[in-house]
Amino acid sequence: MPSRSKQFTVVSLFLMLLSAVSGAEAGQVGADLSFPPSLASYGDAGMTALLDILRHRIQVEPLNLWASLLFLGAVVHTFFTARFHRLAGLYERRHRKELLERGEEIPVDTVLASGKARLCHFLGEVEAVFGIWVIPLFLMLTLSVGLNPALEYLERGVNYDEALFVVVIMAISSTRPILQLAERCLAVFARLGGDRPQAWWFSILTVGPLLGSLITEPAAMTISALLLGRRFYLLSPTPRFAYATLGLLFVNISVGGTLTNFAAPPVLMVTAPWGWDTLHMLTHFGWIAVVGIVLCNSLYFLIFRKEFAALQPPPVAVAAEGNRNAIPPWVTVIHLLFMASAVYNVHRPALLVGSFLFFLAFFEVTEEFQDPFQLRPPILVGFFLAGLVIHGGLQQWWIAPLLGGLSEVPLMFGALGLTAVNDNAAITFLATLVPNMTDGMKSAVMSGAVIGGGLTVIANAPNPAGQAILGDYFKEGISPLRLLLGALLPTAVMSACFLLLPHAG
Repeated sequence: MPSRSKQFTVVSLFLMLLSAVSGAEAGQVGADLSFPPSLASYGDAGMTALLDILRHRIQVEPLNLWASLLFLGAVVHTFFTARFHRLAGLYERRHRKELLERGEEIPVDTVLASGKARLCHFLGEVEAVFGIWVIPLFLMLTLSVGLNPALEYLERGVNYDEALFVVVIMAISSTRPILQLAERCLAVFARLGGDRPQAWWFSILTVGPLLGSLITEPAAMTISALLLGRRFYLLSPTPRFAYATLGLLFVNISVGGTLTNFAAPPVLMVTAPWGWDTLHMLTHFGWIAVVGIVLCNSLYFLIFRKEFAALQPPPVAVAAEGNRNAIPPWVTVIHLLFMASAVYNVHRPALLVGSFLFFLAFFEVTEEFQDPFQLRPPILVGFFLAGLVIHGGLQQWWIAPLLGGLSEVPLMFGALGLTAVNDNAAITFLATLVPNMTDGMKSAVMSGAVIGGGLTVIANAPNPAGQAILGDYFKEGISPLRLLLGALLPTAVMSACFLLLPHAG
């Protein structure tokens, strides 16, 4: 029988999923909302100057500006999370010192936290940032347009399917049977390099992201991040090497889902409106992504070749992996079927939740072949994405005209830059609303959106999952600025590939 804490965690997850389902199902009903106004309602189709369009839209609806300023505040907040963690540590040390000065005995391993320290810890959780900033956004909407329109936007104006799906797929793909299967598959490639850390590093960063075109990018991120944690980050790389690898992982995952038309969030947004099938994705984007991934990995491999030799020996935990209970093939197969069910039901939240509850029951039955179930990272990632789509849905007033006013090459780099401060799926979705886009402009938007998906944690939906899994390997948390620096070089290489390599048709 599961412990009470485990039962409570599962029930909490169930309640969270139910609330997300109600929001997702309501979001599909979406009709005319009081706020935000539809793009057609501004009546500015005759305007051509971008500044004139934006000025007009602010005059029509001043809340546009305030909603975007709050979104900017959330983005800036993500760059200060490491500082909040440092402040939390400072307050904890002061609190311990005060208790010792009063003569109180404190066990060495006791974690002490004052109210200030707990607040700073909370403000330093990257996954909580956008949810925190939803509070002032909701208050502003309530005071400006009323409670019912504000609730109407949260319930019917936002689609939570992606956030809910990431929670489910991340939880399933991080289980021991799935991870062990992925590790055995990648071991085939790692043996070609002598089963050394650099061989595992190259295999995970090459094959792992390409799996995103089959099992979805969030699942590929989860598996790749978990394997990198065990095969690379546990070996104590230098901070520079650690951030370079993290940036490379995020960029590769973002472009690695472009071989098909069903697995990457930014691709899913355009397949129906633009009529792109898997053959189109493979010939226009997928093969270029493969070339870019191999080039980026090879370049970083050469840059850090000397640092591979300095990595510490593998921990006992990794070496002893083979001594655990062997997982029967039928257990792994059923896990794969649950993953397939999640992918198939990504836009059917009731079935997605129902199948996940069956998975939880199956997990309990096969507990002897499982590791402890990790729910906190998936829940935090889902919370992060839910907050992001709430804010992102209010940014179309300025993103859509910005995309529509650029030619192909500037459009690609414009989409790349916008992706750094907004989810790339939101960028491609808004591009479908821009009228009279040529095929070249559509390709430019998609290229820029997937290329820029590794620059920040908010740039691509799977990135928060990777950060949640690998964050413990970085002292004081992951620095957004150092992540950006680590991703700049592979982003530049990918940009060159998508600009210079010929697109089919």
